[in-house]
Amino acid sequence: MIFEIENKSVYASDAGRELDHKKETIIFLHGSGLSHIVWSLVEQFFSNQNYNVLSIDIPGHGNSEGPCLKTIEEIADWLEKVFIKLKLEKVILVGHSQGCLEMLEYSNKYKNRLKKLVFLGGSYEMPVNQDLIDLAENGDTDAVKLMMKWGYEGSKKFIGGNPIKRIIQSPRDISEILGVDLVACNNYSNGSNALKTIDCPTMFVFGALDKMVNIEVGKKFANLVDNSTTHIIDGCGHMIMIEKAFEMREKVLEFLQK
Repeated sequence: MIFEIENKSVYASDAGRELDHKKETIIFLHGSGLSHIVWSLVEQFFSNQNYNVLSIDIPGHGNSEGPCLKTIEEIADWLEKVFIKLKLEKVILVGHSQGCLEMLEYSNKYKNRLKKLVFLGGSYEMPVNQDLIDLAENGDTDAVKLMMKWGYEGSKKFIGGNPIKRIIQSPRDISEILGVDLVACNNYSNGSNALKTIDCPTMFVFGALDKMVNIEVGKKFANLVDNSTTHIIDGCGHMIMIEKAFEMREKVLEFLQK
């Protein structure tokens, strides 16, 4: 699906099905430097379960026109414009990593549009190693190598190649997309206040071996949200929807169907 927000082209992968406003709509939000591609093992599954699915490329990412938005707060406001444009009265948000911060800030500003929330590998604050920020802002490919080292459990192989390498392919991608995102995550400071605004059913999914969001940090986040559900996936790192897509999507479906 392609549409325009403020004269900029926006792309959202929709599993090949048009929006049906009689169905519930799941919005998938990718992490730093990434795109809709990371949801390729997930979106068709939920589409087949009779949901609208939209894996949105935020500005400057994937097939969406840039430039990138520089703060989590700007992205939250931009998402609201998207939902108004698409006439979505209620949405289910599923976010990964940076996407979790976007969900938090969205809840802080626009919680009346939320039906359910699913946080994957997220926390209410995500400080980023300054060395990684410096590498990314300089367009250094070592930034991607560090992300892969911290992002996956072990040295996993992927059919068709590692998704991060497929998405972040040039020094320009690293400096103008990944670098901007990492700074946005590092600078976001409203998470501890925003999580208090969550009052819809909420699920947290964590990888037991996550090096980016330590499991104890994740549990602390989950415990701060009343009446939430938590699922921990063994043998899984940070890239949950790629490493353990089948388990993740089954558990999320159970939560959504409650």
